[in-house]
Amino acid sequence: MATGWERARNSWVAGSGRVKSAWTGFKEFILRESVLEVAVGLIIANTFTRVVNSMVSDLILPFVALIPIFGRNLPNQFLVLRGGPNWDKGYNTLQQAQDDGAITMAYGRFIDSIINFFAIGLVLYILARIYGFVTSDSIIKHSYKCKYCRKEISEKAQRCAFCSSWLDGREDRETSALAPANATV
Repeated sequence: MATGWERARNSWVAGSGRVKSAWTGFKEFILRESVLEVAVGLIIANTFTRVVNSMVSDLILPFVALIPIFGRNLPNQFLVLRGGPNWDKGYNTLQQAQDDGAITMAYGRFIDSIINFFAIGLVLYILARIYGFVTSDSIIKHSYKCKYCRKEISEKAQRCAFCSSWLDGREDRETSALAPANATV
């Protein structure tokens, strides 16, 4: 019969074995190359997004603000759909309108987000083109539609991955083990 100390020790040993096993599994998972690559990629993407957001906010939006319909502070432009209790005084800022309980449409933020989206897309496209020029291995994969199944496939494909048709014209040639109809025997 085990004493209280022996039971506690056996429980401790079993528990520490489970912790060591969990720690080993976690280390194997987290130190795989793909997890580290994704982590580095996310950190770079976050920094890249901040740089492009700054480019849009500090360099592009001031020129957009010169357009008469937008005014000077595009992200703060809003439209009051239904005023709050203090609507009779009007609202100077979006935050002031929201604090008063007004229903607003912040179209300036939306336009700002669209400009950011296209700016990030354009910068990424330019980086992909530069990478393709420097390394001769393009990130941008060109594709076209298979003439048989109409699915998008790589322009370098010799055979469609969806319908397995040959793309070099073999499908169009008549092939038969029987003699052609106009042949004489």
